[in-house]
Amino acid sequence: MSHATPGTPDRVHLDNGGRAPWHPLARQAFEQALADGWADPRRLHAEGRRAARLLDGAREAIAAVLGARTQEVHFTPGHTASLHAAVASATAARRRAGSAVVAGAVERAAVLHAARAAGELRTVRVDRLGRVDADAMVAAIRAPGVALAALQHANGEVGTVQPVEVVHDAARAAGVPLLVDAGASVGHVVVPQAWDLLAADPADWGGPAGVGVLAVRQRVRTAAVSPEDEDPWAPGGVSVPLAFAAAVALQAVEADRAEQETRRRALVDRVRAEVARIPDVEVVGDPDDRLPHVATFSFLYVDGEALVTELDRHGFAVGSGSACTASTLEPSHVLAAMGVLTHGNVRIALDRTTTADEVDRFCAVLPPAVARVRDMLGVGGL
Repeated sequence: MSHATPGTPDRVHLDNGGRAPWHPLARQAFEQALADGWADPRRLHAEGRRAARLLDGAREAIAAVLGARTQEVHFTPGHTASLHAAVASATAARRRAGSAVVAGAVERAAVLHAARAAGELRTVRVDRLGRVDADAMVAAIRAPGVALAALQHANGEVGTVQPVEVVHDAARAAGVPLLVDAGASVGHVVVPQAWDLLAADPADWGGPAGVGVLAVRQRVRTAAVSPEDEDPWAPGGVSVPLAFAAAVALQAVEADRAEQETRRRALVDRVRAEVARIPDVEVVGDPDDRLPHVATFSFLYVDGEALVTELDRHGFAVGSGSACTASTLEPSHVLAAMGVLTHGNVRIALDRTTTADEVDRFCAVLPPAVARVRDMLGVGGL
């Protein structure tokens, strides 16, 4: 099969985690806000007030989905910025308690880096499915010197859901705020109310990149960590059109979220079953308690980059390793922490537009693609 040009109808994009196609209603909302919300929402004139109404409406809509108060929802320049700001501001406010951040070993790299920058990172082990050891995390939170705990709702790389409710109960009892990274979950599954700070990613649910969401419960103390600005979460302000499009996209995906969850879970089940038939493969992550749209698997005797390239040649865009560190060509810290194969890894994240036919075609192309890469590496007979 010849190479399929990106953007052509015969291409199938299965690398939608963290950067999904815009929802059609998000595009409409963005264009509307370009016309009505282009002005600075901090200005007092009619154009500024109109932009401010759009921004307030966006915060209100997102708050309703997150189960937060409108005033608790803040826009940031992006998901990484949300995580960095949450870790820095929450730890700075609790300097008297200590400077340690307790985090699961499979947290997003942005959280781990921010924790080290803020003070001391104390990581908690995970099992082979990628789920954090809840007892170990509870014990770590109760230890002296802890300023903040961080636990993702679900891992965007392998799909495994984390025990946030149990951890949050322990954190509340210890007086330690819990940051929940819901960047891979919001718009796909119901996210529990067990959080003190929560970061969500519009680009993951079909909204635009260039804007992030950070919700902070009113009871949580935070401290400024950047030069004084009117909005400490987004110095200089945010793009009203981007924020408005993000909110409209979230409302749209929430409208049929349950239906989409069931449909995509069935498709991922099909992929996991078909992939498991390929020799020398490890299907990664919890088979049941997981995100509905993510599947990850690793192959022995396969170079991940070569397999991604081979699948791309056949018209399928997939991910490999960690989405936030893939450009470094280093093994995924998530897979390494799980103790599973870190090489020959493929990760797919189905969009709401992904069809059963596209999944079937992928399942048909994958086995010969793996065989071809093994042949190229001289291990086809193993």
